[in-house]
Amino acid sequence: MKKVIVIFLAILALASCGNREQTIRDVWTKEQANEWYKQWGWLRGANFTPSTAINQLEMWQEETFDPATIDKELGWAEGIGMNCMRVYLHHVAWEVDKDGFKKRMGQYLDIAGKHGISTIFVIFDDCWTPVYAAGEQPAPKPGVHNSGWVRDPGDLIFQDTALVATLEVYVKDVLNTFKNDKRIVLWDLYNEPGNNGLGDKSLPLLQKVFTWGRTVNPAQPLSVGFWSKGLVNLNKVQLENSDVITYHNYSDVEDHRQTVDSLRKYGRPLICTEYMARRKNSIFQTTMPLLKRENVGAINWGLVAGKTNTIFAWGDTLPDAEEPPLWFHDIFRKDGSVFSQEEVDVIKALTGKQ
Repeated sequence: MKKVIVIFLAILALASCGNREQTIRDVWTKEQANEWYKQWGWLRGANFTPSTAINQLEMWQEETFDPATIDKELGWAEGIGMNCMRVYLHHVAWEVDKDGFKKRMGQYLDIAGKHGISTIFVIFDDCWTPVYAAGEQPAPKPGVHNSGWVRDPGDLIFQDTALVATLEVYVKDVLNTFKNDKRIVLWDLYNEPGNNGLGDKSLPLLQKVFTWGRTVNPAQPLSVGFWSKGLVNLNKVQLENSDVITYHNYSDVEDHRQTVDSLRKYGRPLICTEYMARRKNSIFQTTMPLLKRENVGAINWGLVAGKTNTIFAWGDTLPDAEEPPLWFHDIFRKDGSVFSQEEVDVIKALTGKQ
């Protein structure tokens, strides 16, 4: 009888273990993070959307996925010594076609890898248009910066209580699929949480996506970039939960230097995942040398001028201008010519391509 009871208890214990939630790993130690960073050397590159896509959906949906343009434009990046691109995803493209979406992510990684370019994937985003739909995307509004860029998950998170469950499946599916892919630098889980006046309304999803990511426990680190000093509660969660520190800075070189100095106290690798806005004096000639000296990853906004219209500045509307006299972001035109040869010469000198 005792033997039967022991066996029964053992079966119950095994069943209980099977029902437990997967272990949630701790944030990497500083030592883990710094050891990981050594493999990459100096990361430098751009936020990349092919010139034929107005937003994340147009980039990733089957009908408009454009490997030929991706290959061509990443070839230009390789030619000036870039070795890393930051690329936004969108859950709706996955929701419509899960296997196809992941296949296209793999195609993108193959193309980028051919050019010696690694990738930072971005999961969620609080910037620009709050609503979106699968299918054909709107045409660009002439002279308007990022007129068709869409948030993820946007306003729908406040309207559909079931969406959180879908987002959890999405995040875990994508991370599990690529959790050991050595071409991926890190997972940028949430771009600029709290932007567009959302503030702490973004806190619940921010906390959840860190939990989902640490449950999957990919080989790559997890991070959410610091971008606004005023968002105290969000910053606390972001900085305390990021394995490596990422951040945005669109100010001049002295302000950027102060940001780097202030983030050094965390003792973790630093990667600037957004910089370079010419009208704000965030420029390659001054900022990029600083980042190289400090061994801070340098990922500027924009590679090729295209449907995102990011050669135009935030808040400006120039409907009659094909291009402004001073581009706000981006380096190349769609024909491969450059906005500024001086800038490209600086980039190539810093990356060893001259």
